[in-house]
Amino acid sequence: MKKFVAQALPALLLAVLILPVVTLAADAPNFAGGKIGDIFKNLITFMNSVLVPFVFALAFLVFIWGMFKAFILGGSDEAKQSEGKALMFYAIIGFVVMVSLWGIVNLLAEGFGLTGNTINDKVPTLPVAR
Repeated sequence: MKKFVAQALPALLLAVLILPVVTLAADAPNFAGGKIGDIFKNLITFMNSVLVPFVFALAFLVFIWGMFKAFILGGSDEAKQSEGKALMFYAIIGFVVMVSLWGIVNLLAEGFGLTGNTINDKVPTLPVAR
């Protein structure tokens, strides 16, 4: 129990220190139109344009390394094959978790009206023939 309290204490202190900043930043009656709305729009834009692609690329590289380890390096070695399969499994779990969190963040952004620059604006389209 003491270990849990010692680990949770920094997060609790950070939350207590951030709370006045968050409450004083919402100076407009409209949540999405105030400074706090701009902060969340910038955060969502950063997540969708930098953080999410980076984590997807990292998970993809882990999956490729697991395939390489399981099928090429571990041709007849059962231990290397199981290590590679475990890496592939963890990469797939990472993909599922990231897609879920990405969807939840965009769903909350739509709900609060913070959709200034979400991933839905960057969906590629086919060129139109003229």
